[in-house]
Amino acid sequence: MPARDSFHSVMSIGPVQIGTHRDRTGRTAHAAVCTADRCGWSADYSSRTAAQLAARTHRCTVR
Repeated sequence: MPARDSFHSVMSIGPVQIGTHRDRTGRTAHAAVCTADRCGWSADYSSRTAAQLAARTHRCTVR
């Protein structure tokens, strides 16, 4: 049975959205994704605090 791709507890900090999900091993993970056009930055973190810090310090290289 395939895993469900669903995010909950989604929040935005600037152009970056942070969402909580289950990774493929079933552990809780937090994804930070930049929604700016042509940026393409995203990362997974084990804690929400780390994802929030990454979102606050992210600078898009494409303007």
